[in-house]
Amino acid sequence: MDDAADKFHRLIWPQLAAVLRLARILCRDANEAEDLAQETMLKAFRGIDSFAEGSDARAWLMTILRHVRIDRIRASASRPKEISLDAAEFDPADKSATTDSARRTDEAWENPASVLSAFSDQQVIEALARLPEEIRLTLLLVDVEQMEHVDAAKILEVPVGTIKSRAHRGRGMLREALLPLAREMRLI
Repeated sequence: MDDAADKFHRLIWPQLAAVLRLARILCRDANEAEDLAQETMLKAFRGIDSFAEGSDARAWLMTILRHVRIDRIRASASRPKEISLDAAEFDPADKSATTDSARRTDEAWENPASVLSAFSDQQVIEALARLPEEIRLTLLLVDVEQMEHVDAAKILEVPVGTIKSRAHRGRGMLREALLPLAREMRLI
């Protein structure tokens, strides 16, 4: 096995599960997600000589995945649904509209890990899929992949403050998306 192939199999190939997981959440179609992950890994293999050993392989792959996704969207000429965060129906930071019922709901979410653990993975994935793509991708990198804000900002090519804002708003949007289900499950 030559050096490039060895480097790929040793450093990049173990990250396939993370690439596929992110692709599946980004794409609503399993076949499309597998194609996206495959194309990402192929581009990574072709560009393995540009990968510096010792740097973050997962972040490098997520950047490639993002670029492949953008290229596919442009090629198909179908833009993902975009909404202005300013036009969102709610702002999680706006506490002026908090009612007694909302306060009780907020108290139930004080330990989000315990509430989230009550949902199935599929329920959380479906709720994530309903979020705008830039918010969904930010939450996937920061909360699912546990990346630092700085690393997510590099991958998404936005300022760190934008990542922090998107993560904050995205968590609130995810909470709102899961709220009816939490009520139905009598978690709150």
